[in-house]
Amino acid sequence: MVQGAAAWLGPGRLIEDPAVVVRGSRVTYAGPAAGAPEADEELAGDWFLMPGVIDHHVHIRLSEPPAVLAGGVTSVRDLGWAPDEIFPLADISQATDFDGPAIAAVGQFITAVGGYPSRAGWCAPGGWIEVRGTEEATAAVEQIVALDPAAIKVALNAEAGPTLADAELVAVCDVAHARGLRVAAHVQGHGQTERALGAGVDELAHTPWTERLSDELVASVARRMSICSTLDIHSYGRRTPQLDTALDNLRRFAEAGGRVRYGTDLGNGPIPPGIHLREALHLANAGLSPEAVLTAMTGWRLRDGAPGDVLALGANPLEDLRAFAGLRLVIRSGRVSHRAR
Repeated sequence: MVQGAAAWLGPGRLIEDPAVVVRGSRVTYAGPAAGAPEADEELAGDWFLMPGVIDHHVHIRLSEPPAVLAGGVTSVRDLGWAPDEIFPLADISQATDFDGPAIAAVGQFITAVGGYPSRAGWCAPGGWIEVRGTEEATAAVEQIVALDPAAIKVALNAEAGPTLADAELVAVCDVAHARGLRVAAHVQGHGQTERALGAGVDELAHTPWTERLSDELVASVARRMSICSTLDIHSYGRRTPQLDTALDNLRRFAEAGGRVRYGTDLGNGPIPPGIHLREALHLANAGLSPEAVLTAMTGWRLRDGAPGDVLALGANPLEDLRAFAGLRLVIRSGRVSHRAR
C-alpha cells in the first residue's frame, strides 16, 4: 500500500489522503486511505500520487532502460528499430523483474526506396523496409504484423528523400486497419500532413513543425488523428522557429479537441531519460491545462484492475508542473523500482 497527501487517479479524480494498493502487478484499490484494505507492506509520505508515465515515442536502444524507469517513465513505445533487437527486448520487458519500463514496439519503418530513415545514420540496419508498389507495401505490413507490433510506422519525410506514393500509403493503412492496428506517420515537409490524413493514418509521430497547418486541416486532423508531442527536439531548451511552428499547430489541434500524447523521441539528441520536464512545460505552453498535460502523459486511471504503476512526487504537478523534478517513488508492476533517499 502507498499512502500520500493527495492523488490524481485520472481525469477529474483528485482526492486527499489517498491510498493505492497493488497486489501482484495490478491495482486492487485506489481511493481514500480510510477505506483501503489491509496490506502486507505500507509506504507513506507527504506525497502526490499518480499513475506511471508513458512516453509514446522513444528509441529505447539509444538510451538506458534503468535510467528511464528510475526517472518515472514506467512504459514506453519504441517507434522504430530493427525487429531482431527490439521485439525480444519488448518481450523481456514485460517480466516484472526487468530493470526498465515496459516496452511496446512497432519494429521497422515502412518507407520508399532511399527514403527516411535509410540515410539518417541513427537507425540500426534493418530498422526500415523499403517498398516499391502496393504489393510490396502490403507484404511489408504483413511481415511486421507477424511480430505482434504495437502499431505500424510509415515515413513521410520529404526533406530527407523519397516518400511513399499515395497508393502505397493507402495500401499500408488499409492492411494495418484490417489487422486491427493503427498507423503512425513521421510527417516532414510541405503537404505531408494532408497526405497522411487522406490515406487514413491514425497518428502523427511528431507535432508538425516544418509548416503552419491551415485551420481547416488542423480541424480535420483533430477529428481523425492523435498527435505525439516531441516538442523539445526542436529546441533542446532554446526558442527556435521550428518549436514556435509546432507549438502553434499543437495549440490549435488541442483547441479543436484533438488527442495529444506525450512523447519525447528519446534517443534523438540530448533528451534525458525519464520524465522530461521541458516536454511537459512545452505542452503547457501549447495551451494544455495541467490536468490535460497529466492526461497526455498517462494511459490509464488508478483503479481496480489497472496496471500497478504508481509515482509519488514531492509536490502537486496540477499546481506547478515543475513538481515532476521532485520524484520520490517509482513503482512498476507492483515493485518499487526507485525511491529517493
